[in-house]
Amino acid sequence: MGSAALRRDEAPVSPFLQALEAPGPLRAAELRPPPADLEGEASVDAWIDLNRGVRRLLADDRFVLFTDDAVGDREEESLRVLTTSLGPQADLSRVVPFLTCKHSLEYCHLFARRVRAHGLGGLSVTGGDRSVGPPRCLPRSADLRARLRPRVPDLPLGAWVNPFRDAAQQVELLLRPDHHASYFLTQVVSHHDMAPVDRFLDEARRLDLPLSGLFGVFFYRSANPRTLRRLGEFLPVPAQGLTREFEAGATPEEVCARTLRALRERGVEKVYVSNLRVGEAATRIQRIEALV
Repeated sequence: MGSAALRRDEAPVSPFLQALEAPGPLRAAELRPPPADLEGEASVDAWIDLNRGVRRLLADDRFVLFTDDAVGDREEESLRVLTTSLGPQADLSRVVPFLTCKHSLEYCHLFARRVRAHGLGGLSVTGGDRSVGPPRCLPRSADLRARLRPRVPDLPLGAWVNPFRDAAQQVELLLRPDHHASYFLTQVVSHHDMAPVDRFLDEARRLDLPLSGLFGVFFYRSANPRTLRRLGEFLPVPAQGLTREFEAGATPEEVCARTLRALRERGVEKVYVSNLRVGEAATRIQRIEALV
């Protein structure tokens, strides 16, 4: 996986794609913009935290992913937040936002053109959870990428895959030219259940998948039963295993590092860590890496 010469989508290589295809680890942070309904001092504090947190990550040569109304919660638009908070002179080539299909087509077209104009590293296009929020403007993320590709021909477009679904089907989708994918991101995985990762990697090797991608790792802060049940509505949560680990005294960083080690044992070194608070993201990742 990962040969630039074989990549199906022929967008020019960005710093983000170069890092994905280069040897060695890549550990990105997935962050959420501030909630859209914050007011007064809470809003000001959130924007200050974002400015400092993102600048720290970029200073550490991290890549930063930004969600788009994660799990149906209304967030400030990532691009507006970044350009306003960091200023017009900021180098955003290491920032890669998400865009779901849960907007109007006009908005999606404009968003992609703005991402390109501001020099961001790519755009990860996903369908968006059907169970919450507004309906999709198009049935599938591939449909939206097909609409965006002629409008932003040199912008890397990412696809979303889920190792917990049929591995052959997931890899075959990435191989289709009409999927218009330059790279992929995966659903979060855990060392408590690596069988889906193994199946996906086996299929990727068998079918000679040329795309590079980032595997998702969730940063669990605790094993609070209510929180885990809530998370389980949106992603696979190994609640029993996490409970045992935290009860045995493991720290959140140790739990996260165990998943990174399990991935590394399988040759996967490109990951993104989600559920990080923006103000502490840089420090948390450094602590996790020290344990890996």
